[in-house]
Amino acid sequence: MKTSAERAQNPTPHGCPAFLFDLDGTLIDSVYQHVLAWREALEQSGIELSVWRIHRRIGMSGGLFVNALLRETRREISPQVVKRLQELHARAYIRRLKDVRPLPGARELLKLLSGSGVPYAIATSGRMETARESLAGLSIGPEVPVLTRDQVQYAKPNPDLFLAAADRLKAPIMNCIVIGDSVWDMLAAQRAHTLGVGLLSGGYGQEELERAGAFRVYQDPADLMHHLDELGFRGRIPLLRA
Repeated sequence: MKTSAERAQNPTPHGCPAFLFDLDGTLIDSVYQHVLAWREALEQSGIELSVWRIHRRIGMSGGLFVNALLRETRREISPQVVKRLQELHARAYIRRLKDVRPLPGARELLKLLSGSGVPYAIATSGRMETARESLAGLSIGPEVPVLTRDQVQYAKPNPDLFLAAADRLKAPIMNCIVIGDSVWDMLAAQRAHTLGVGLLSGGYGQEELERAGAFRVYQDPADLMHHLDELGFRGRIPLLRA
């Protein structure tokens, strides 16, 4: 069995770091379904808030998300209000799951990593209740660790999810790369003392992700897959089709 020092020198068969993926906006095209679900939950609670303001908070822990939104409306926040909003959001999002699809290249990217022996995990601020069906659409095997909000004390922008994911992979966190679509992912990566790579597929701009600490920024999983060599991957990368 390899020691931690040996794993640090050669973490995978291709010398590539392990990957820690966010889910919404990174592997699945679900950000705007979450935005609309949050708007519905807020409206059912008598709270009006512009969609763009909701989008700016997607990717945060649900509790922090609600606190931030209600602060903008200058409403009093109680634990009961937070819990009710989270429940209403979950119901509204589940009704929209039929419109959620994997992002371009997501399944192919994960299949390439699995076939190349590169370890990866998925770490999402969502709860398993809302993530389960989306994960099924990615066709990942049971060997892939999935960390959700239910399994850690604090979600993003805290680093807990990514630290727990690295631990499940038995990979030193400094040999992992976080892949995410939001500034909250990049902040959590910095706090975990590892590199962050941003994707534009969640709606944040390149400059925003870079200011939040992104080492590289790509369009979506397909674009990332065709630039894996920039992250140290030495396996064979599929050619782009004309």
